[in-house]
Formats: sequence, structure tokens, C-alpha cells
Amino acid sequence: MYQTATKELFSFIEQSPSPFHVVSNMKETLLKAGFTELKERKSWNLEYGKKYFVTRNDSSIIAFRIPKNHFSGFQIIASHSDSPTFRIKENGEMTVETLYTKLNVEKYGGMLLAPWFDRPLSIAGRVIVRNEDQLETKLICIDRDLVVIPNVAIHMNQEVNTGYQYHPQVDMLPLFGEGNAKGNLFRLIADEIHVSPGDIIGHELSLYNRMKGTIWGANREFVSSTKLDDLQCAYSSLRALLHCNHPKNVTVCCVFDNEEVGSGTKQGAASTFLKDVLKRLNQSLGRSQEEYSQALAASFMISADNGHAVHPNHPEKADPSNRPRMNGGVLIKHSANQKYTTDAVSAAIVRMICERANVPYQDYCNHSDIPGGSTLGNLSNMQVALNTADIGVAQLAMHSPYETGGVKDTYYLMKFMETFYQTGIFIEENGNYRLSF
Repeated sequence: MYQTATKELFSFIEQSPSPFHVVSNMKETLLKAGFTELKERKSWNLEYGKKYFVTRNDSSIIAFRIPKNHFSGFQIIASHSDSPTFRIKENGEMTVETLYTKLNVEKYGGMLLAPWFDRPLSIAGRVIVRNEDQLETKLICIDRDLVVIPNVAIHMNQEVNTGYQYHPQVDMLPLFGEGNAKGNLFRLIADEIHVSPGDIIGHELSLYNRMKGTIWGANREFVSSTKLDDLQCAYSSLRALLHCNHPKNVTVCCVFDNEEVGSGTKQGAASTFLKDVLKRLNQSLGRSQEEYSQALAASFMISADNGHAVHPNHPEKADPSNRPRMNGGVLIKHSANQKYTTDAVSAAIVRMICERANVPYQDYCNHSDIPGGSTLGNLSNMQVALNTADIGVAQLAMHSPYETGGVKDTYYLMKFMETFYQTGIFIEENGNYRLSF
């Protein structure tokens, strides 16, 4: 069962080389499962007992299932579709003397630079094509080894193993072809989507790692793949939504773009996207603003984003009394400075759901001398204030183009999320809560 869940995840990741492909794949899956697509620009006529989804920017998606008669609150899982990568700049082809053509790229998100060298890469994203006065978005994924970022040989860079500082504008530009290859990039892309190069009028194109996911280790206990952060959480939440709902709550799956660059875009977790969807849902079902406020107070959100396992070569980097490991189950993330949303109440609720799902759990705290990252929970709460817990699973090499995790953890994450969607979380008086399984 562990390997089956992992291989399902690998398949999803291989089909999702950009956030646009993530959302496209999720849309296709939801449509096959009987969900109805909504458009933000059109009226919504929602019905009890039905299931829907809506996208924004083609890179963020919110899907939900409405119970048959009435709802008390929202059960929400939020994750993100993006990963650190290199974005191709405008006028992106550059020649080096007459010898080579390379691509001018810039960093997207905080990343480990060194692992990008000397591995097969290609290009994916979206292009905007014009047809007279019409503009059409087309997804692009060049499904072959296309570029490589070459290292400088040790003979010419003898400081590389003793603290060399990489300069993205110099060191990280991928080799595309020989000198006569300049001008081929958009001809190649146009051929992929069967248009003329001159019809391409806009683009958002990034590099992606071509290496496929693998299961490895002495007992096949580890996995390595691109984009475990955060497609492991995004895929698990989608799968849970497909299989589960709750008779008294709206179950919601959110996958936001741009978490890796702060979430402050129109499609990010800090945007109005979730608030807009929940308010329109409430209004379309004929409910009042008072009922909406009551529903929010009775709601719960899981902010799902992976965390760090104790590193085998640097165990001192982890907190001394909280030692997360791969294959240790759901990771509950804590931060006194509120980089994570988890508090005593939400942590207790997650632990009870894990116990109900028969899923192990563990706690993550940052080492107090090493600032940790943040994620989308608190940013989303700036628009929709909800009782929230930050969770994930433990992994190594976060923000590398090839990350490592545990073979059991995708299955654990799926089981936890399924149980969460099936759990009623009710607020009693005097700050007491009741869970109904």
C-alpha cells in the first residue's frame, strides 16, 4: 500500500512540471469525478449535495463538496502548486562568442543551487497565442532532455568545494545549443503547440528536472523525486477530497500558487481567492452574512506543507528535543513567532484525528538558532480567519530539484486527510471542542 501510494504520487508529479500543469491535471481529475467547473466571472447557482471547483490564473484551484441539506462550517485543506525553479526571462536566448547559445534565467523562490548542475532539464509552462484579436493560453511541456546547466571543471574552479559563492546571472544559465541555435527556442515551442512563432505573444516558462521519482534504500524505505514540496500535500488533499465528504460541513481543497515567493499575488494564499469562493458559496445557497460568520467560527483549516527531517550528516541542525524522521507520519509544525499557525487547540485536534486514522504523528520545531521558513497558513488567515494547524511530512533536501522523503508518508498523509474530511469539529462553550468521527 505504501509503494502504491508513492507510485501514484510519482505519476502525478511527472505530469505536473509547472503550476499550470498541476492545476490542469487536477481539473481533469475533478471533471472525471463529476465535479462542475465554475467561472469567477459568471454567476454561481450552487445546489446542496453537489461538488464544484474554480480556478484562478490557471495556477490555483479551489474544489469543494457541499453536503445534502445544510452545513455548519468548512473543512479546508490548503497546499501549494509551485516549487523553486528558474524562470526564462524575456529575450531569453544569449550567444557566447560564436560557440554556444544559452538561456537567460532568473531564480524563482529560495533554492539550493548546486543540485541543478549537470542534470537533464527541460522547459514547461504556458504561452499566450494570438489569433487575430483573440488571445489563447496554451500549456507547453517539452518532453525531452533539452538543456543542462554545466559545472565549471574543478581544475578551473578550485574553490568550488571550499565555499564558492554561486552567482545566478553567471553560473546558473543553462546551455541550449551551439552558436547557431539562437532563435530556435520559440520555433521549438511553436512546433510543440502547432502555431507560428510569431503568434506567441507572451510566456511564463521555467526549467524542470527530468529525473523521474524512485524508491530506494536498504529496505526500499526512501523516495526521491522532484517537487515533493509541495505536490506530496497537494496530491494527497485532492485524493482525499475525491474519496471523502462530511454530512454537515463543506469539504474544501485549496491549492495556491506562489507560496515560494511570498503568496502575495492575486492567486496566492494571501489573496482574496479563498474568501471570495467561500462568500460566494454561502450567498449562492441563500445564506445570510450572519450565517457565513457563524460558519467561519465553526470551521477548521489544515495548512499542508512539508517540513524538515533530521539530517543524517547534520543532526545538529534540528531542534534538540524534537527529532522528526522520514516515515514518521504526519508532522505537526510549531513556531512561537507564529511562522506556523498551530496552537494548543489545533495541535490537539490533529493528534486526535491521527489517532482515529491510525496514523503516526510527530512534532516539528525550528532549532532556536536557525530561522525557519514560513508557509501559507497565516497568510491565508489574513483574509479568512480560521482555527488552523500547519502540518506536512518530513523530508530532506527541501528546495532541491530532487528531494527525499519516506515511502510510507504519502500513504499516511492520505489517510490523515481522508479522516480529517470525515471528522466533525464542533466548538462547544467555554473554549471546549467536540470531535465527531
